[in-house]
Amino acid sequence: MSASKNGKRKGMPRPAQSRAGRRSNHHLEYLNNPKPHPLPFSDAVRVGNLLYLSGQIGADDNLKLAPGGVLAETNRALENISKILRQHGSSLEHVVKCTVMLADMNEWDAMNTVYLRFFPKNRLPARSAFAGTGLALGARVEIECIAAVP
Repeated sequence: MSASKNGKRKGMPRPAQSRAGRRSNHHLEYLNNPKPHPLPFSDAVRVGNLLYLSGQIGADDNLKLAPGGVLAETNRALENISKILRQHGSSLEHVVKCTVMLADMNEWDAMNTVYLRFFPKNRLPARSAFAGTGLALGARVEIECIAAVP
């Protein structure tokens, strides 16, 4: 890359101009669905053709955890993720990365038995998993992901 006489770089595409007058390479969309109990974060943020989903626990719209521990909660969390993806033009088949947070790492095998039912066996997303000292609402598992929008 070289600079021309007027100081501009040659060969570099110009970033798009945002409404606020700042330069931006991608349009951002903050995506939410109405809920009886709004939370202080977006369901997802779309940047170009990627959706970044907030972590989902195994709770319904009224913030009630699925009864039955980590198995039921993992199932509900992934159903929640699937619903959000469909609402915004994607699906579990287009998930490229997941992060799984567990209340207890000893529940990793149990979580995996449910997790593997939701993704095509030949297209498992990249994934990280770790345990923390506690999750929102006393949940056993929280899962966040990044997905492509085809």
